[in-house]
Amino acid sequence: MNARVVLLCGPSGSGKTHMAACSGLPVFRLDDFYKDGDDPSVPLSVELGIPDWDDVGTWHADRAVDALVALCHGGRVEVPTYDIGLSRAVGTSVFECGGAPAIVAEGVFAAEIVDACRERGILADAVVLRRRPSANFVRRFARDLTERRKPPVTLWRRGRLLMHVEPAMVATATAKGCRPVGAHELAALLTDLAAARTP
Repeated sequence: MNARVVLLCGPSGSGKTHMAACSGLPVFRLDDFYKDGDDPSVPLSVELGIPDWDDVGTWHADRAVDALVALCHGGRVEVPTYDIGLSRAVGTSVFECGGAPAIVAEGVFAAEIVDACRERGILADAVVLRRRPSANFVRRFARDLTERRKPPVTLWRRGRLLMHVEPAMVATATAKGCRPVGAHELAALLTDLAAARTP
């Protein structure tokens, strides 16, 4: 086995993507395994009338796990490239470990595959980033506006809805096997893993 997986989840806007990228470890984007927006199995948000991207039913959990297993054992895997603005995969790319001892697999639904990754022998750790919902709202809104993910009014309404359910999201992730950590604890964990990188 070339590497093992650290599953990193947390509310949208919590900073998990940025912190993972700063670690120096390979960062595997679980969000690239979203279903296309016109997939008939995608659940809709009652409040917004659009696909509910915070419902696990919008995500291919089995494909994400299979890709991680292939990556850990073979060192490389072909993955989809998902465009949030278009709500669909727009191509593929090859993801490689590059000799790293660990891969950070980050995404909103990372907690959903803790048991599957453990059963398949690739799990190194599973954590959920816990930060203030109000700060997450600001980071999320600024990011989504910059990336033009959706119309501003949709981003604002979705952000307000998410802010109120974030404590429950963290609690659910914890119940599914993730350790709740703050930003400083996460940074220390990732720094230690990166320091163990194979020369």
